[in-house]
Amino acid sequence: MQEAYKAIADPTRRRILKYLRGGERTAGDLAEHAGVGRTALSHHLMVLKLADLVRAERRGQYQVYSLNTTVFQDLLTEIVGCLGGIDTPSEDIKGDTEKGKASHSP
Repeated sequence: MQEAYKAIADPTRRRILKYLRGGERTAGDLAEHAGVGRTALSHHLMVLKLADLVRAERRGQYQVYSLNTTVFQDLLTEIVGCLGGIDTPSEDIKGDTEKGKASHSP
């Protein structure tokens, strides 16, 4: 999982991952969207592939990239777990209200 943390630490790679949420993309599409040259894009894609966050498939003369949603979901689950879960504001309010009732009870 360390490779995944390294991969998402870079803002360009996060832009690539976000763009891939919309579906499969070619290297040319990714380079244009990320605003990087092909050499830099190649490096970023290598890091993402080593982290298993991105998959590549050859289609004719093109490489088509897509998110590996299973690994991406596992990473997000681990991050949320490290944060101790995330409470929604309504849950916080509900918990505070119930605490208030308990402290005001006879």
